[in-house]
Amino acid sequence: MCNQIFAGAGIEPAPDAVAPGYHDECLVIDDDPDIRRLVSHALSRIGVSSVGLDSAGALEGVLKSTHPSVIFLDVALDRSDAIDGIRILERTRFKGAVQLISGKDPNLVDAVRAIGERHGLKMLAPLQKPFRSEQLRRIFEGAKIEVPNETTPRKELGEPHVGASNPPHPHVDLAEALASHWVDIAYQPKVDLVRNRVVGAEGLARLSHPTHGILGPESFLQGASDTALRDLTAFAIRKAFLDWEVLATTGRNLQLAVNAPVRALLDPGLTRLVREPPRCEGWPGLILEVTESEAIEELDAVAEAATQLRIYDVGLAIDDFGSGYSSFARLKQLPFSELKLDQSYVRNCATDPLNAGICRSIVDLARASGAVSVAEGVETAHDLTALVRMCCDLGQGYYFGRPMTVGKLIERVDADGNIAPRAVLLAAP
Repeated sequence: MCNQIFAGAGIEPAPDAVAPGYHDECLVIDDDPDIRRLVSHALSRIGVSSVGLDSAGALEGVLKSTHPSVIFLDVALDRSDAIDGIRILERTRFKGAVQLISGKDPNLVDAVRAIGERHGLKMLAPLQKPFRSEQLRRIFEGAKIEVPNETTPRKELGEPHVGASNPPHPHVDLAEALASHWVDIAYQPKVDLVRNRVVGAEGLARLSHPTHGILGPESFLQGASDTALRDLTAFAIRKAFLDWEVLATTGRNLQLAVNAPVRALLDPGLTRLVREPPRCEGWPGLILEVTESEAIEELDAVAEAATQLRIYDVGLAIDDFGSGYSSFARLKQLPFSELKLDQSYVRNCATDPLNAGICRSIVDLARASGAVSVAEGVETAHDLTALVRMCCDLGQGYYFGRPMTVGKLIERVDADGNIAPRAVLLAAP
């Protein structure tokens, strides 16, 4: 049937017969016939049929006649490219998943994937050439991929599509993710706003799922058990100690911070954990961030834990300050070293008088308490200028850079804390 449907369209069916019950599940778009045959052969061995295309140009016509669940799409094609394909897929309201395959720079491939997400497509974690057949199997075994059909409801024109601004969040069990070594820590630079130098970085948990790709905390924190949250905090702390050593050996003595739920902060095992690593010369200490709302609920216990942690050069930051509407008279009982301005007030603080007033008050509170003020969610030059005028100490946000691996952090921040051009930082994975 594939031969009849696609004859004369520059399309080829898979070379091998497939297991019964599967029909035209995938498209493989690559201008290299050897790659097409390799992918199709590997798919057929796991019972998934496929059809090959040598460019994105024929995609629109093909999708009128077939409804693939996954499209394997090379980034650079002979007469087109993956972005051409992404535009066609959005225009045809494609409901399946897109699997980028490429030998190009991973940063470029990640940028293409982000474009696909902005166009409302389900983009799987990219496959870097050369890849193994087992990686293709995991795409289908990790989670059931629904095969779209002609009766699948489609969005009407004008209805907002699901894109990068409002993506669906698959739920992943945190304990399973930790046991499977899917979790890693990405670092977002923290910049001294007076000296314009990177002085630290916040470690943020990210999950690399074999099926869903890179996931943020919204996919694995909600509903996580206390044990899993404690294990995640311990993992992040150990990783921060190791990553600081890597940074220090390259002359980048950055103070790292990690998030800690109150349940983990109050665990006696946390003190034993931070007591273990040897303190090298120049050690700037570690920052643990706890949200304002959580800290105020367990004020006395948090104050006691924070005091004990200070013995080991571990400071406390009050995260999302201003969002909890708590009494500062109570909160100042905590021995905190940082106050982090909630990003909802930082955004538009250059133009919104209310936001500006709240930010200025928090900066003043931090200074009066002998703490460092940190603005989160800095995204525009106008807001940055307003924060500098308020004498805010540090800033972090997309204006300076997205979260990145420790290797990328080393590449983009030199030993003097000079930051790479903003356009380069924004491209960081």
